[in-house]
Amino acid sequence: MTMAIRVHEVGGPAQMMWEEIDPGTPGDGEILIDHKAVGLNFIDVYHRTGLYPLPAGPFSPGIEASGVVSAVGPGVVEIKEGDRVAYASPPVGAYAEQRVLAANRVVRVPDSVSDETAAAMMLQGMTVQYLLRRTYRVKPGDTILFHAAAGGVGLIACQWAKHLGATVIGTVGSPEKAELARSHGCDYPILYREQDFAEEVKKITANEKLPVVYDSIGKDTFDRSLDCLKPLGMMVLFGQASGSVPPLDLGVLAAKGSLFLTRPTLMTYTAKREDLESAAEELFDMVTSGAVKIEVNQRYALKDAVQAHVALESRKTTGSSVLIP
Repeated sequence: MTMAIRVHEVGGPAQMMWEEIDPGTPGDGEILIDHKAVGLNFIDVYHRTGLYPLPAGPFSPGIEASGVVSAVGPGVVEIKEGDRVAYASPPVGAYAEQRVLAANRVVRVPDSVSDETAAAMMLQGMTVQYLLRRTYRVKPGDTILFHAAAGGVGLIACQWAKHLGATVIGTVGSPEKAELARSHGCDYPILYREQDFAEEVKKITANEKLPVVYDSIGKDTFDRSLDCLKPLGMMVLFGQASGSVPPLDLGVLAAKGSLFLTRPTLMTYTAKREDLESAAEELFDMVTSGAVKIEVNQRYALKDAVQAHVALESRKTTGSSVLIP
């Protein structure tokens, strides 16, 4: 038996219970992982609240973790017992001391990357990889806007985009977060509570505006984000921390300059094994080279997941957070 966080009914943070479970044994194509660190992400909140519905029945949240393979099921050839691995993939279940998972959903972790760093970087880092390298391929000389620049994804994105030769504009919620974003490559941190970020973008770009906006905030920022784009620009809505965007008259995209709009997810971009391996390899290369530093700024015991979710939802966290079993 092992311990895990379980949700029996969707709702607030208090719905998460610390309980004993049976992780089971690995079946065909599966492995058993002893978790060393678990990543904390906003999608965990969406699952806990029911915003992203899951099948009925109790569940353990979490889709990201690192650990050591302790058992291997029949038919597994790419992973062996004792391998250090990490993943950022459904199904949920990472908030546990142990879990069984399909072997083709994990990647080996290089010796140069710690367990905490691996758990903190997989979902956020591979998200940045597909955003900057595949959804809109950032080029030297581009100027981009990245919302929530001091968050876990934002800090990675600022560093990575700067490494690619871009000028980075970011929105942040406080002077402290502005300084944090600036120290990670954000050229123009905008205090969104005090400044109209769309007007600031126009000033920064001499009214030329931007080829791309990366927006994980959603309802509160969507309309003004569209106003930041030049003709043929791309709006990349990859989250909704402030709530869902209301229904949109697609004629707005034409009126604002034949804009492109996409709502991508990491799970689509890494659905194929070769894409997962490619994304992870590029991420590991960026981290081991020092071009991107992963900031694990908050650590919580796994059994204290309630406290971690309260901090995350109140936007009191910066960088990445991990839960330690």
